[in-house]
Amino acid sequence: MGYYVIVEPTVKIYVEDLNPEGKKTILFLHGWPGSHNLFEYQFDKLPSMGYRCIGIDTRGFGDSDKPYGGYDYNRLADDVRCVVNTLHLHDFTLAGHSTGGAIAIRYMARHKGYGVSKLALFAAAAPSLIKRPNFPYGLEKDDVLKIIQGTYTDRPKMLNDFGDNFFFQHISKPFSDWFFQLGLQAAGWATAAVANTWIKEILFSDLAAIHVPTLIIHGIHDKIVPFPLAKVQNQSIKNSKLVPFEFSGHGSFYDQRDKFNRELMKFIEE
Repeated sequence: MGYYVIVEPTVKIYVEDLNPEGKKTILFLHGWPGSHNLFEYQFDKLPSMGYRCIGIDTRGFGDSDKPYGGYDYNRLADDVRCVVNTLHLHDFTLAGHSTGGAIAIRYMARHKGYGVSKLALFAAAAPSLIKRPNFPYGLEKDDVLKIIQGTYTDRPKMLNDFGDNFFFQHISKPFSDWFFQLGLQAAGWATAAVANTWIKEILFSDLAAIHVPTLIIHGIHDKIVPFPLAKVQNQSIKNSKLVPFEFSGHGSFYDQRDKFNRELMKFIEE
C-alpha cells in the first residue's frame, strides 16, 4: 500500500507500507541516489515472515516531492519524524542504508530515538563520509566534488559510474539498468544537494547519543562507504554489533541478500 505523508505545507513524502498487520515493524531509509525500491529483495521476503515493512522515499528521490531545499540531515530526520507521527509508529526497528543510515543516526540524536526500539545500519555514511583533519577514513573530498560536478554536467554518466562501484557480486545488465533508472528518478538538484550534505555534516556526537541495540552490517569490499567507518560506528555506539559481510560491496542487501535478511530478522527477534 502506497500513500503520501505531508511533511511541510508544500512537500509530500511517498511511503510504501507492506503488511500493516505485521507483528513487528521495520522502517527502511534508502541510500543515495535510489528510492525505497532498493529494498525490493527485503520486501519480497520479510512481510511473508510476519514483518510490517515501511519504505520511505527521501524528499527529492523516488516518488516523493522534489523541492529545491531541505536536504540537510536535520530536515531529512524531521521528515522521518513526520512519517512516524502520521503512522503512529512505536516500538519499531529503524533501518538505514548509506545516506539513509546517516539520516537514521541524526533521527536518533535529534528526536531522541522517538518510537525506535532497535537500530539497523547498513553501510551507513557516518560519522563522516569524507576524510577530515581529525578523521583519516572515508572518501576524499575531491571525489565527492567530482560527483557533484558530474551531476550538473552529465548526471546519467555519473550515475552509471557510481553504479559500477556499488555491488561486489556480479549483476546482470538488466539489473544494472534497473538500478540506473532508480537514480534517474531523483531530481538533479536533490542528487547534488545530498552530496553537498556529505561534505558539510558530521555525526560524531550523534553516534554517542544512541542507546538502543544496534546492528551494523557492512560489506568489507565497500568502495562507497569504506569498511573502517563501520568499525568507528561499532566503537562509538553502545550496545552495537558489527557483522562484516565478506562477499559484499556497498549493496549487501543484494550482494548477500539471504544472509542479510537472516541477520536482520535474527537481530529483531533477539
